[in-house]
Amino acid sequence: MNDIAYMMLRLVAGISFFGHGLVRIPKLTAFSQWMTESFSKSMLPQSLVTPFGYALPIAEFIIGILLILGLFSQKAFLAGTVIILLLMFGTCLIENWEALPSQIIHGIILIMLFQFISANSFSLDHIIFKK
Repeated sequence: MNDIAYMMLRLVAGISFFGHGLVRIPKLTAFSQWMTESFSKSMLPQSLVTPFGYALPIAEFIIGILLILGLFSQKAFLAGTVIILLLMFGTCLIENWEALPSQIIHGIILIMLFQFISANSFSLDHIIFKK
């Protein structure tokens, strides 16, 4: 049962990341411009925000696929956590407090998945690498 619950939690995180990336990639330029505008009054320079705005949807999409498949799970959890930490930092800089709880929940889920990775039986990692 723990293996099934673990898979379901991994899918929750995976679909969230995948969905965020999937809807943003077709409008990548508009998304990056929106992000740059959102951070225009923050202390972050545009030279950091603009490329991050382009990279974020692609990273979300790839991490989402890896989480859904359970492939390179440990690396995907770590990468996802780094993304969430960066998003949380940016959210704090622009004082978008409404977005912070969702990011914290994503972070907690990824940390739990990382902590209990031994239950990752229903995954490509388990099939391919016998992990």
